[in-house]
Amino acid sequence: MELRQLVYFEAVVRCGGFTRAAHDLRVAQPAISAQVRRLESELGVTLLARTTRRVTPTEAGELLLVRARRVLAELAAARDEAAQVADVVRGSVTVGTTGVLGGLDLPAVLSGFIGRHPGVTVSLRTGLMDALLDDLTAGAADLVLGPVHPDRPAGILVTPLSEDRLVLLTPLDRDGGELTEFAGEPFVSLPVGSGLRKLLDGLATRLGVDLPVRFEASSPDGVRDLVAAGLGVALMAASAVARPGPAVGVHEVVPATPHPAIGVLYGATTSPAARALRSWVIRSAGRLPGGEQAS
Repeated sequence: MELRQLVYFEAVVRCGGFTRAAHDLRVAQPAISAQVRRLESELGVTLLARTTRRVTPTEAGELLLVRARRVLAELAAARDEAAQVADVVRGSVTVGTTGVLGGLDLPAVLSGFIGRHPGVTVSLRTGLMDALLDDLTAGAADLVLGPVHPDRPAGILVTPLSEDRLVLLTPLDRDGGELTEFAGEPFVSLPVGSGLRKLLDGLATRLGVDLPVRFEASSPDGVRDLVAAGLGVALMAASAVARPGPAVGVHEVVPATPHPAIGVLYGATTSPAARALRSWVIRSAGRLPGGEQAS
């Protein structure tokens, strides 16, 4: 049994299929299929029930899944502890972040890390996801926190932190409804280059309707302020609406549209200080990572 077999198996279960797992891990699907079959052969049991639409774990698969996730989590913890014992958590880390972080309390997380590792200097910059990923690729940022979109550049790794969902914001005197009912009405959004703007533009194209952005804001809080003032409607991550702010109507998006998971993104080569901060963020989010997902 090899570690990558457990990583691939966990990803197939988590994603609900080989194709999605291959896309998520940025690994060729035949490689994932071959390793899972080899794992089943070595164990002498069928781990996955395969249908034309979805893959689900068998009873034996459920039992292995629990242990696999425990092993992968312990491995991540061991790496972090080894780094601390070696006293390598020194240096500087630049973190890029969007305004959508799920339930992660970033100021508290950074404060806790700095208190534990005073030898590390942490810098923080905020921006739109496209620009932050450019910084990450160029080496101007060590980590990026925010929604994980599938079109991220090659070579960027991901550890998911939490799930999120997309909601429709309206002024309080407006009801929700299907997005097609809002065709032609003014929308509020983040600027071009944000993941939210890509979601909105993609929905407009898929539904074949005009969802025009008449007002832009630089942050989710700014979007909410404009909607509360009656200037338009908006799509927003549910976690961003959970923060204190002016009253708005919050409705389910019809048709239902997923929001990318929130995660920590990083390059294949990172400094010891950046690895220590990444582990700290993962632990603070209460996430037991199922392996590093390569793009």
